[in-house]
Amino acid sequence: MKIKKALITGITGQDGSYLAEFLLKKNYIVHGIKRKSSSFNTERIDKIFNDKRYKKKFFLHYGDLTDTNSVNAIIKKISPNEIYNLAAQSHVGISFKMPEYTTDVNSLGTLRILETIKSLGLENKTKFYQASTSELYGEIQEKKQSEKTRFYPKSPYASSKLFSYWITKNYRESYGIFASNGILFNHESPRRGETFVTRKITMGLAKIIHGKEKCIHLGNIYAKRDWGHAKDYVEMCWKILQHKKPDDFVVATEKQYSVKFFVEKCFRFLNIKIKWQGKGLKEIAKIVSFNKEKFPNIKKNQVVIRIDKNYFRPNEVQNLIGDTSKVKRIFKWKPKIQINDLIKEMLKSDLSIK
Repeated sequence: MKIKKALITGITGQDGSYLAEFLLKKNYIVHGIKRKSSSFNTERIDKIFNDKRYKKKFFLHYGDLTDTNSVNAIIKKISPNEIYNLAAQSHVGISFKMPEYTTDVNSLGTLRILETIKSLGLENKTKFYQASTSELYGEIQEKKQSEKTRFYPKSPYASSKLFSYWITKNYRESYGIFASNGILFNHESPRRGETFVTRKITMGLAKIIHGKEKCIHLGNIYAKRDWGHAKDYVEMCWKILQHKKPDDFVVATEKQYSVKFFVEKCFRFLNIKIKWQGKGLKEIAKIVSFNKEKFPNIKKNQVVIRIDKNYFRPNEVQNLIGDTSKVKRIFKWKPKIQINDLIKEMLKSDLSIK
């Protein structure tokens, strides 16, 4: 059987690193696009890069989705069977501060890849996966969001992703490219970026335990999200491109939890009891009881959670939960890793870093 070649943009990120590992186990040759940076940012894929088994199966290329020439040159050189576009400026809060850059990477970056596939005549060879997002739904129209739910983006990030969603459909319908959207709801892991709220909580708690910080500052702790594990979700990215025809799919857990719940679970796993008091910006969480021998760096009545208005978005998305009827029906898929195990894994990983 002929070995497939895959190209992953955003390979140094959470999803890119998990997907690279998954595809290599499937005997793919994996190519990744890495942005040129003044600092090393390959921690998530260093293990793969240094593994002798993958010396002839794993390759990195310098490139940038804001640069048409580099995108074109890399795709022309590799002529991949599958392209997974996971690269993005994916932080919603930052997108309000950098809307133009966010749009260039997320919107035009997707267009550059699709146009390259078309211009190189790869329509019948190269399948394209676009990493879409639950943030497209924004203002809730239905209790659960499905592929048929109307979009209402509430941030520059979501708006930029709306363009990439529709341009993917447009190139599929106009030029016959096998181009699919995966509308992935929030998915986390120990490899999640440090500025995302779940990782901010687990890292912040680890720093409190190690005596490096006293308190975690958060924004809207009542926002509710549908959280899964990135490992489960990248498998669905692959399955979407193995489907008999290109299409768009919601990937989620159909379970919803608040940021406050996530915080409480983290403390509960360590048998540290906290108490909430106050309202709004004055709401805090204090330590009530804990094992003094096990945690010598924390104190009773220590304030460990504070609300900071700087972490509120100009336009909040309060409530997201996916309807996965379609992927259940077509792929018989359901997530393997539950929220409790996800939180445990993230917390254990961050506690081991001193």
